[in-house]
Amino acid sequence: MRVVLFGPPGAGKGTQARRLSRRLGIPHLSTGDMLRDHVRRRTALGQRAADLIDAGQLVPDALITAVVRGRLRHPDTAGGYVLDGFPRSAFQVTALDTMLAETGTALTAVLDLVVDEEEVVRRIGGRQICSRDNGHIFHLHSAPAAVRGLCDHCGGELYQRADDTPATVRDRLAVHRASTAPLTAHYAGTGLLRTVDATGTTEEVTARILQTLGLPGVLDTAVAQGS
Repeated sequence: MRVVLFGPPGAGKGTQARRLSRRLGIPHLSTGDMLRDHVRRRTALGQRAADLIDAGQLVPDALITAVVRGRLRHPDTAGGYVLDGFPRSAFQVTALDTMLAETGTALTAVLDLVVDEEEVVRRIGGRQICSRDNGHIFHLHSAPAAVRGLCDHCGGELYQRADDTPATVRDRLAVHRASTAPLTAHYAGTGLLRTVDATGTTEEVTARILQTLGLPGVLDTAVAQGS
């Protein structure tokens, strides 16, 4: 099963991608994680990305696409994957279509996680991130750290990003809507796009995703386990 996750900031894409990955036994491919991995390993792609990030510039489509292309060549993706953060532009959509054609594979579904703007503002406004750049995220209201201000996993200091203020979040949502509208229209035209209500508990959203993918047997297990 090959699934792409869309959704605005704060929709829970990363959380749901990880849960779906565990349920189906397929890798969760996050562009953020992949870029960080290249930077840590000091690969040529990682060095180029690090230089751009340090200079305050965006990582270009071509570089991100090269990172994803390399990851999709790993043997563990043969049985499927959950793509989180890619594609994010028309260039990346075309690139992904090319990658799939080259391997004779196809996407199973593109899931668009839909959530009300005010709910997104509430979610992001309480978000805290580990300062050690390990991807661990907590929330003051729904998923607080055991020790306030410290990461449960490594003890790193938690902080809130400057662009997580309500006004900035609303600006980010407007940009997201403008940038993803052509992408969702493309996948709607192919019949792959499925919308999923991303409000409610994490378990409820996971259950909706699994049901949307036509996995009632897995749905029952997901609801029973609640994890």
